[in-house]
Amino acid sequence: MARHDLMDGKVQVYRRSGSPYWQCACSVAGQQQRSTTREESLARAKDVASDWYLGLLGKYRSGDLKPGKTFAQVADRFVDEFAIITQGDRSPIYVEGHRKRIKNHLNPFFGKMVVGEITAGTVQDYRVHRMKTERNGKPPARSTLHQEIVCLRQVLKTAHRHRWLEQLPDLSAPYRASSKISHRAWFSPEEYKRLYEATRERAKNPKAARWRAVGENLHDFVLFMANTGLRPDEALSLEFRDVTVAVDEPTGQRILEIAVRGKRGVGWCKSMPGAVTPFERVQSRSDGQPTDRLFPQFPRQLFNTVLEELNLKVDREGQSRTIYSLRHTYICMRLMEGADIYQVAKNCRTSVEMIETYYAAHIKNMIDASAINVRKTRPSPTRSANTAVRHGLSRARSKPSTPRT
Repeated sequence: MARHDLMDGKVQVYRRSGSPYWQCACSVAGQQQRSTTREESLARAKDVASDWYLGLLGKYRSGDLKPGKTFAQVADRFVDEFAIITQGDRSPIYVEGHRKRIKNHLNPFFGKMVVGEITAGTVQDYRVHRMKTERNGKPPARSTLHQEIVCLRQVLKTAHRHRWLEQLPDLSAPYRASSKISHRAWFSPEEYKRLYEATRERAKNPKAARWRAVGENLHDFVLFMANTGLRPDEALSLEFRDVTVAVDEPTGQRILEIAVRGKRGVGWCKSMPGAVTPFERVQSRSDGQPTDRLFPQFPRQLFNTVLEELNLKVDREGQSRTIYSLRHTYICMRLMEGADIYQVAKNCRTSVEMIETYYAAHIKNMIDASAINVRKTRPSPTRSANTAVRHGLSRARSKPSTPRT
């Protein structure tokens, strides 16, 4: 990159590779300023850069040029605003996630930059930086990087809202083709049966007496999750006062009515009848108070051990099954049984579009063969010919004869 200094090094004129125009940069009041000269000639670009620098000095001395805000300063303002404005609308876990992304990733890269210096190219440099510097040697997941860019956009919107940034840069990822939609890992009915039979055996016959309670909690947790469709954080934060055993009037079945508190705020869930017995077992074992949690902790290690023993840890697409797969199993099974997709989405506190994209697309029961395998009835060629002959004869007989003269 060609570079030239002006006015005793106070102004720099440079040209990026691939651009015909010369750019200029300087430092005023401790803040870096950049602009384009819109000139292809170096001599004219130097004149434009000198006039631009003197104009900035005049604005600064008259008080019209205010120092720019750094990204770290704007990020602190965003965190303070976001926690207060979204109180009750966003879960504390979601707010804390943004705070951690700023602290661990965004501030170390953008922190000292003035927000006006952040361009589409700078954001692309950040993506490359993240792909190369991950601690475990593996690039971050696409969803992880996407969440960081979302957080970056929110910080820059805060700067734009307070007029510290004139316009938002383009944050879209270049060179990206349409991403393939990967279906969520779940347990088919046969796999789910193998899973709960294995956890039931662990609960009845633990390998050591001290592991009996852990095995019983795991078995009831698997049944509870697969019959409610709760998110893991929602299930682990449930208290006994949030759950009520009720009788569903249309069906007469005993179900659970659950007041859910999670990332979507407070909502309601009505369980399948299969969730009642596990809940009653947990309640009788713990004899807990209304404010006690149903599942104080999740035995993740034992859960993964059971999956490894059953060879169910990874599905055929190579996706790892986790605690979240029990929620996916609930949704897929409800759709396979013919449940209304809108009611499933409402009960799971998600959108119909999300279910259609990640769940319904790979379930064969969602395709109506009778509506697809429709055949239009066509008359056979012989029958058509005979019909045409008969039609011609009938017309000839009905035609009046021509009188002779």
